[in-house]
Amino acid sequence: MNIAHFDDLLRAAQQQNLPQRLLLVFASAELPADSTAAQRRQFEDGVGGALVPCLCVDKTSEEVGSFARLKRESDQFNLQWQAVFVSTQSDHPDEATASAAAAKALERMVAAIKGGALANMIAFDLQGNAMALQ
Repeated sequence: MNIAHFDDLLRAAQQQNLPQRLLLVFASAELPADSTAAQRRQFEDGVGGALVPCLCVDKTSEEVGSFARLKRESDQFNLQWQAVFVSTQSDHPDEATASAAAAKALERMVAAIKGGALANMIAFDLQGNAMALQ
């Protein structure tokens, strides 16, 4: 399945044999302290910077519902983010086990984002479109 939009991912998750939990790491863009003058100008124009994790959450695809709903929810928290990184895992019927597994997976995702290892995640922009990150 081609995932061009966040809602495509939701549909794919809902079609799996086992219920899926979405692991979401919201990231904001920051300008590194050692940036050049050109990088600062680009950042002011909305280009470049480093994506820094600012919030993690796990939800079932049903709890998320749609990208529009997820965006409205993040807006309620006045969260300033530029990308949301998403991975999934099969949900566990025992909520305590599911929460513990999700917390560990989210920790790994945050570490991977900080290290630039994005291969096992899909990033989406503020409109819900899949992003190609370098």
